[in-house]
Amino acid sequence: MKLTELFDGHWPDVALFDLDGTLVDSAPDLAAAVDRTLEQLGREPAGLERVRQWVGHGSPILMRRALAGRADWEPASTVDDTLFNDALALFFTNYQQFNGQHAVVYPGAEACLQALAEHGCRLAVVTNKPEQFTGPLLRQLGLAKYFRLVVGGDTLSTKKPDPAPLHYAMKTLQGSPNRTVMVGDSAADVSAARAAGLPCIAVTYGYNFGKPVQALEADAVVDSLSELL
Repeated sequence: MKLTELFDGHWPDVALFDLDGTLVDSAPDLAAAVDRTLEQLGREPAGLERVRQWVGHGSPILMRRALAGRADWEPASTVDDTLFNDALALFFTNYQQFNGQHAVVYPGAEACLQALAEHGCRLAVVTNKPEQFTGPLLRQLGLAKYFRLVVGGDTLSTKKPDPAPLHYAMKTLQGSPNRTVMVGDSAADVSAARAAGLPCIAVTYGYNFGKPVQALEADAVVDSLSELL
């Protein structure tokens, strides 16, 4: 569907975009950082395809999953917490090195951003990625110029699927629920949009923990962001 169909033939005033799995395929960078961290801890690497299924809830949960070797990690014991804290510190150091090395912008993503900006839509990134990695990645891939605001996973005290980051971005950009849209790739994005009272568009190619995005019942599902034009 075209984006204007959600807003009675008009463009939205504000559009909020997830980053990893929606605008950018960053899984190769994340996998490289995860695998180096695991190797430094004397463990076997996880590999790209497994890491793809673990991305979406922020770096801490990504590392919890990597240490457990599965997406449905169990609550950690005190001993596990010590290991986790060491692993997360290593991961941040490693990801600082790999961030942007292999990541690419998905086909159709920049065309969508450019068209929205040309129609006066105010754009924000709302991601669970820490701010220290989000800005540099956007700049390196040439996307930073489109966004008036970046909300990272550590900008507020909560992150998606909590609706607070979406509310914060919408309010900062002087948007309203009936003229703002969320675009993402996972259950965290759709759940956050629903809780915030916003229409949501989901892409099929991202990181939804290996599950079909169609089951999330977003307002629209697209194979490329260029379809929204």
